[in-house]
Amino acid sequence: MKVLVIMLSLAAAPVAAADVVHFTTEDYPPYNYRVGSEIRGAGYDQILLMMKAIDIPYTIEMMPWARAIALAESEPMHCVFTTAHIPERDKRFKWVEPIAVGRNFMVSHEGSGIKVANIEEAKRFTVGTQRNDYTQTLLENEGFPKIDLATDLKLTLKKLESNRVDLMPISEQHYIELREMGTDLEAQFVFSEQKFAVACNLSFPDELLARMQGALDTLIADGTQAEIFDTYNLRYSNFGQVAAKP
Repeated sequence: MKVLVIMLSLAAAPVAAADVVHFTTEDYPPYNYRVGSEIRGAGYDQILLMMKAIDIPYTIEMMPWARAIALAESEPMHCVFTTAHIPERDKRFKWVEPIAVGRNFMVSHEGSGIKVANIEEAKRFTVGTQRNDYTQTLLENEGFPKIDLATDLKLTLKKLESNRVDLMPISEQHYIELREMGTDLEAQFVFSEQKFAVACNLSFPDELLARMQGALDTLIADGTQAEIFDTYNLRYSNFGQVAAKP
């Protein structure tokens, strides 16, 4: 079931429907995820504080990633988070950033016997990821011949655990969380590094975008973003840069 959160400032003057910002996101811990009927996460919390600071009405809806990013690209006043700002997306959106900076590990199911040190070695295997996720673009650009696409991260993980795929890219932070929960994953190498952001439709008003960026800049400058990161245990693992990209 979709989760819809509507935050409207009762003190604000009435606004036209066109002035409401519509955010979309996916279930992607620790940046945005469901806990019962609520949405939480390091990206989500920053959106709440940004929009509170500029006092603009908005909605947030969680849905599969392919639809979430498609709405932001096609519909006025729509933005999507937490979105990797990669070159292929740069001209398709207007950006508010950084929500976070992170790495992706290429991981296998622990005990699978798979050992790969770089991208070229990983190309021998079937790699799973989410449809229209930025990792799909990265895999395609690197020339991976066997890419298995699922609707969301959880389904890809299930495929990995049942040996329906051999490898998958996953954020460092989520990898740490899953390992701490006892999930049998093994990091093989650092697959990518990226900046996470809010991506808004190209018709999004520049003045409003600037206000959102200013609010985020304040969260970063006054230490609030760092406090949010601490709340969600956003940190680097001890895995390190074990293998450079070929």
